[in-house]
Amino acid sequence: ANGIWPKNINTADYKYDGLRSKLQGTFDNSASLNELRLLAKAYNTTKNNAYKKAFNKGLECILDCQHPNGGWPQSPNAKGYSEHITFNDGTMIGIMTFLREVHKDNDYKFATEKNRRICKERFDLGIQCIIKCQIRVNGKLTAWCAQHHKENLRPMGARSYEHPSISGGESADIVCLLMTIKNPDQQIRKSIKSAVNWYTNSKITGSSYRKVKGDNVLVKEKTINPIWARFYEIETNKPIFSGRDGKIKYNVSEIEFERRNGYAWYVGSGNKVLNAWKKWKITESG
Repeated sequence: ANGIWPKNINTADYKYDGLRSKLQGTFDNSASLNELRLLAKAYNTTKNNAYKKAFNKGLECILDCQHPNGGWPQSPNAKGYSEHITFNDGTMIGIMTFLREVHKDNDYKFATEKNRRICKERFDLGIQCIIKCQIRVNGKLTAWCAQHHKENLRPMGARSYEHPSISGGESADIVCLLMTIKNPDQQIRKSIKSAVNWYTNSKITGSSYRKVKGDNVLVKEKTINPIWARFYEIETNKPIFSGRDGKIKYNVSEIEFERRNGYAWYVGSGNKVLNAWKKWKITESG
């Protein structure tokens, strides 16, 4: 009813035969965005106005969901942690990337000039939100939390094992998006450089997180690339971990087997940041 789609359901190959009332639209894990891209291609190919109407309804939902400060929730009419600004699972960055496509790409010429202009304005508002959300510790900018409060922008927790923290995972897509902005102002440049410095100083070398005898463990060994913890304690920048009891631990081995093996506690996301940084420095200096 709200114009978008659920996640983890094949929406392209099969007709949905369940109860439509049970469908919950979301932006989580790129849900809805790829459906809208497909509708745009379908309209451009067939000129069927039903596809155009469905696309416009979905786009309208995205624009309506944006918080006044520029952030997006995980889904429309969300409650609990999902109503807050959601970087987790690529939600906000995915939306912003899509809005930039609508503004710039020829595939979306069928959208009105007004709507395409609004997409650009909302993208820019999202960038302002990103800059304001960047976590400052002892006066120094670092990176971002997976969720930020929808009004005061404070780092927010989500599920019991996801605490307010600096995210080694979600922050990567944020800073990489910032590096795609042409002619960035000094505020954006400072944000990028600060985040890259945080990734550089927070990397874990000589270790990998992998399965050993059926259990995920942090192994000391020679590796080509560094890794990062998914979550870092804001005050200390120490990697933190939690089981479903919500108690913070500083060693992944101290949480229960189920959570240890059912969650990405270490990530390689920072490598794409450092690689993009090398290219960005050349572009910006040239």
